[in-house]
Amino acid sequence: MKRIFIFLFASLLSFKAMADEGMWLLMFLGKNYEQMKKQGLKLKAEDIYNVNKASLKDAIVQLRNNGRGFCTGEIISKEGLVLTNHHCAYDAIQSHSSPENDRLTNGFWAKNKSEELANEGLEVSILVRMEDVTARVLKELNDNMTERERTKKANEILAQIKKETEEAEKAKGNINYEATVTTFFGGNEYYMLVHEIFKDIRLVGAPHESIGKFGGDTDNWMWPRHTGDFSMLRIYANKNNKPADYSKDNVPFKPRHHLPISLGGIKEGDFSMVMGFPGRTDRFLTSYGVDQVISTINPSRVKLRDKRLQTWKEDMDKSTDIRIRYASKYASIANYWKYFQGEAMILKRLNTAAQKKTLENSFQKWADADATRKTKYGNVLTDLEKGYTARGKYLIPREYLNEGLVAPEIVTFSAQSMALLAALDANSEPDIKKAADNFKAALSDHFKDYNMSTDQKVMANLYEIYINDVPNEFQPAAVKEAKTKYGSMAKFAEELFKQSIFGDKAKLEAFLAKPTKEVLANDMALKLFQNIRKTAMSYPSDFAEGLDKNNRLFIAGVREMDTKKFYYPNANSTIRLTYGKVGSYTARDAVKYNFFTTLDGVMEKEDNTNPEFVVPKQLRAIYEKKDFGRYAENGTIPLAFITNNDITGGNSGSPVINAKGEIIGCAFDGNWEAMSGNIAFEPNLQRCICVDIRYVLFTIEKVGGAKNLIDEMTIVNEKKGK
Repeated sequence: MKRIFIFLFASLLSFKAMADEGMWLLMFLGKNYEQMKKQGLKLKAEDIYNVNKASLKDAIVQLRNNGRGFCTGEIISKEGLVLTNHHCAYDAIQSHSSPENDRLTNGFWAKNKSEELANEGLEVSILVRMEDVTARVLKELNDNMTERERTKKANEILAQIKKETEEAEKAKGNINYEATVTTFFGGNEYYMLVHEIFKDIRLVGAPHESIGKFGGDTDNWMWPRHTGDFSMLRIYANKNNKPADYSKDNVPFKPRHHLPISLGGIKEGDFSMVMGFPGRTDRFLTSYGVDQVISTINPSRVKLRDKRLQTWKEDMDKSTDIRIRYASKYASIANYWKYFQGEAMILKRLNTAAQKKTLENSFQKWADADATRKTKYGNVLTDLEKGYTARGKYLIPREYLNEGLVAPEIVTFSAQSMALLAALDANSEPDIKKAADNFKAALSDHFKDYNMSTDQKVMANLYEIYINDVPNEFQPAAVKEAKTKYGSMAKFAEELFKQSIFGDKAKLEAFLAKPTKEVLANDMALKLFQNIRKTAMSYPSDFAEGLDKNNRLFIAGVREMDTKKFYYPNANSTIRLTYGKVGSYTARDAVKYNFFTTLDGVMEKEDNTNPEFVVPKQLRAIYEKKDFGRYAENGTIPLAFITNNDITGGNSGSPVINAKGEIIGCAFDGNWEAMSGNIAFEPNLQRCICVDIRYVLFTIEKVGGAKNLIDEMTIVNEKKGK
């Protein structure tokens, strides 16, 4: 372990100044350290990432749903209390809501630990360590391999490393350690990350929806912002402080480190760090890929999501029950529906493709200037252009299949019966029983948030768009036959939902009590899914292999062009740190935005006839009384602020940390003017939108009445006289 810190120290000496752009791997943080110090950091590098003793990394968690990461959280007390975004816990809040007890609308605060609510499938992971395994992987690969052979071999090695690591940890008693070995820089490097997985995560608190989602879709991705986008969870462990499945005997987890809360306030130019699990970026994407995002990919996604959202909303507005059932699904689809619109628009406005082309021209000149480089890299861009051109023919069919054909829930739900169909086909009684029992276990969770008539409307509407927009040659045979037989997709959907067992819980339960191959194999929904899958698999993928290979070579070459520059890999849901400063920005000509908002802005936007801008009566009463307590500044409550930290989806819920390692806010969004950020960082425009920690604490104590939660936090930098 000592060698890690020797390397860290050596890295500090050779570091050169960097821009704020970058999602940095903690393992190599020493290379950024001097620049971070210049910007104001007061901590040592090992205070942030240390495998031998407690450090900031031990307070950062990834939220996962049945093993799949989706958001970030941070531990803010000695008793495993976790702060994250309201929209990150939205599904958990919704699952505990009903028309009779609408926690989604009214909020929820546990006044003691016995009131905290368990959440099946919700997990958190905490990083234990990282290791570079590139050398071990690359020594088994060679340039004579096809890209498919290379990927297959690499995956075999990664699987072996994962197996060896997890077996070694189990031998030490760490049975809940999970190793993830993945590729970075497009297949040029490989790192292993070991996490500890906790599976008893309970909902502790959430504000009124009119606080947690204030501004709704209108303000989403916008600044100025007045959204109290936060909620609270708690990690539970067994009596030995080890991860365990849910049990009433579990106790609050005692973390190695938790973040103290700063009430000292912020000012423009203050140093800020964001630590979290950014999902996906594509910063090395070439101009050819950018053009396709603008022209085809995003417009297709927006069109189909728009229709799905409209269909859901019509039914949600008519029924409280349906509104609650579809609230989480609607929010998830709507979030990126707006994002895809903004990304395409901003990529075009900022002329990002031309910026990419400038780099590509430099790359080609560099490659052609040396015989060895020309052999390796000379045809990379030409081959990439050919690959993107070949892919272009299949973009609309693929996007419409993903966003249209499989959007009806009855289609994707039917796919879960494939194991049962295989068992019935093999006539294996033990396998039939096992598969039927597994499927039964999924029924309650699925139908709790499902409405058959709504789903039927979704199929009718989306399939009508599909048959009009997708060339006939790319359509599944089942869809073509439906057009001929039924005339309209509405009639096809009506017949499918009438016939299929997958839209009705009672009908499905009756089938599973005595399953038969004849019924399942002839079910219209399952047959449709199988035909859609067959069509998807029929689309050629040979161009994809060429794209993968030449993308890998392009990234390698770009890094080789400038060996003095320290590059960061694309985000891939692994933990990263970004650093920057609190600050305002100029959005466009004559429009400059301040770096913070206050509770005053909520009252200015208040419109109780518009669900997006309702102000809860309790919050209005507190505001009028100016009952702000120690959280006030200049006679009001600081609400949100912006920094130039580099973030993306998956960073939702990430802590915003000051120079001393104290939490000052919780990141929850990016800004509209830089929606191109996943593809190209825009230093003058890109901003991270954060809810101020003082608004979080004010809402918990004054609005939620949950001072019990405030009392378990470590409060520092409290202003005198408050």
